[in-house]
Amino acid sequence: MPKKQKERNMNLYYINQGQAISEAENEKIKRKKQKEREKRIKQNKINREDDFDIDTETVIQMTNQNNIKKEKEKRKKLTQDEQRRKKRKKKIKIIVKAVLLLTIIISGTIFALVSPIFNIQDIQVVNNNKVSIETIISLSELKKNENIFKFNSSDAIQKIEENPYIEKAKIKRAFPNKVQISVEERTHDYNVDFLGKYAYINKQGYILEISEEKEEKIIIQGVTTKEEQIVEGNRLCEEDLERLEDVIKIMKAAKEYAIDTKITSIDVSDKNEYNLILEGEKKKVHLGQNSDLSNKMLYINAIIEKEKEKEGDIFVNGDFNNKFQPYFRESLNV
Repeated sequence: MPKKQKERNMNLYYINQGQAISEAENEKIKRKKQKEREKRIKQNKINREDDFDIDTETVIQMTNQNNIKKEKEKRKKLTQDEQRRKKRKKKIKIIVKAVLLLTIIISGTIFALVSPIFNIQDIQVVNNNKVSIETIISLSELKKNENIFKFNSSDAIQKIEENPYIEKAKIKRAFPNKVQISVEERTHDYNVDFLGKYAYINKQGYILEISEEKEEKIIIQGVTTKEEQIVEGNRLCEEDLERLEDVIKIMKAAKEYAIDTKITSIDVSDKNEYNLILEGEKKKVHLGQNSDLSNKMLYINAIIEKEKEKEGDIFVNGDFNNKFQPYFRESLNV
C-alpha cells in the first residue's frame, strides 16, 4: 500500500477513533444528565407530595376546627334557644299563676263582701271601766248586720279615742262575724278647781271631764290655764304641767308617811310657796318649794301627831341647812 494512502487511512482511523470516544463520552454525559434529571424529577415529585401532604393535613385540621367551632356554635345556639324556651315557659307559668291567684282573690273578695256569713253579729268591748260599752260602740259607729270588711278600723279607732277617757283603742276582727274592741282608759287622778267647777284630770294633765261635782280626789288650786282652754280632751298649759309634776312628787313623798290620804287640796299658785290643806286635821301646811320633801314630810307627820285636834298652820318652808326648825302656829280665832 502506498505510503500516502496508508497515512490517510491512519488519520481516518484516528478521526473515527476520536469520534467514537467523543460519542461514548457524550452518551455517558447524556445518561448522567438523564439520571440527574430523573433524580430531580423524582425529588420534585417527592417535594410536591410532601407539600401536598402538609397542605392536606393543614386543610383537614382547619376543616376539623371549623367543624368543631360550628358544632360549638350550634350547641351554644341550641342551649340559648333552650334557655329562652325555658324562660318563656317560666314566664308563662308565672303569668298563669298570677292570673289564677288574682281571679281567686277577686272572687274571694266579692264573695266576702256580699255573703251574709260575714255580717257582724257580735261586738265585744273589753278593758273598759269608766266608759260604757254602749258609748264605745256608738263612738266606733259599728253596727250589727254590717259587712265585717266594709268598715275602716283606723277611722273607728280615731272616733273612739276622741273620748277623753280613752287613751288607746284597738279593733280586732274575729271571723266570720265578730268584732272585738279593746281600750286603755285614762284615770281620774286630780280635780282642778276653776270658777266653781271641777276639771277632772289625769297625771298627764289631760282634761277628762268638766263637772260641778267634786269627786273624792285631791283638788289642785291656782292653775294658770286659761278658762277657754279648760275643755274636755285638752291638756293643761305647760306651766301647769310643770306644777302637776311637782304635785305628783309631793304626793309620792307624802305617801311614804301616810299623809297622802289626809291631804284634800294643794295650792300651786306660787311655785315657791306650795300649800297643803288637810281638812280632816284642820291644818294648813306651808310647804315652800318642791325640795327636801322627805324631811318635810317627817316633820309634818310629827307635828300632826303632837298637835292633834288643834287647828292651825304647819311651817316647814324654811332652809334646813341654815338650822331652820319647823313649827306649828295655832289659829287664834278658834
